[in-house]
Amino acid sequence: MPSLRDTIAADLRTQITTGHLKPGERLPSESQLASHYKVSTPTMRNALALLQTEGLIDKLHGKGNYVRRPVRRLTYEGGLLTPTLHLTVRTTQLRAQGPLAALLKVRSRTPLTEFLCIGHEGESPHSLARIYIPRDLVAAEPPWCRQRPAEVRDKVTARLPTSEEAATLRITPTLAILAITRISTDPTGRVIEAAHLVLPGDRAEALFTTHQTTGEGGAEG
Repeated sequence: MPSLRDTIAADLRTQITTGHLKPGERLPSESQLASHYKVSTPTMRNALALLQTEGLIDKLHGKGNYVRRPVRRLTYEGGLLTPTLHLTVRTTQLRAQGPLAALLKVRSRTPLTEFLCIGHEGESPHSLARIYIPRDLVAAEPPWCRQRPAEVRDKVTARLPTSEEAATLRITPTLAILAITRISTDPTGRVIEAAHLVLPGDRAEALFTTHQTTGEGGAEG
């Protein structure tokens, strides 16, 4: 037998998918909904949280719950995101320490430049990236690294966002994200760029293409 949470979520889900509740529309307050469904406020919050994880509603801090507007999915491939987003960029000068020094394979206190990039579609943030480059390799404009990489390695992890990531991307802390660490090296093996990219899991996918190569030569008869 369905729980009260599931029953309420199913009713609201139907109202959203049939258009009774329209994209961008604000839902009644949690206390009003709890009264309407004759349940406790915690039960109501659990039902709304379920709809948030399904990507049907957004909870905006201090404003309430809204029916989510349709969003385009982002595709990450080869270090690029499509469709192209409007970027806001903040630059910080810092020195490598701890895990960051290990990631870039540099000595502690090595001068770095950090580029904090937030991608927007309209007013909605869709991506968050932190790019670290040794300061002697920094260019004035993107691409910010003066050197072209000889090798690029991506590590993709699915996890829950940190509180800072959730706040920046305006997503619920229970929504999984794609966390991509991208390491670029030159022909000598020097790390010339390290990037941490965070994408909300409900609107992003990572695409990988494998090119098969055939070895030259073979057995001669």
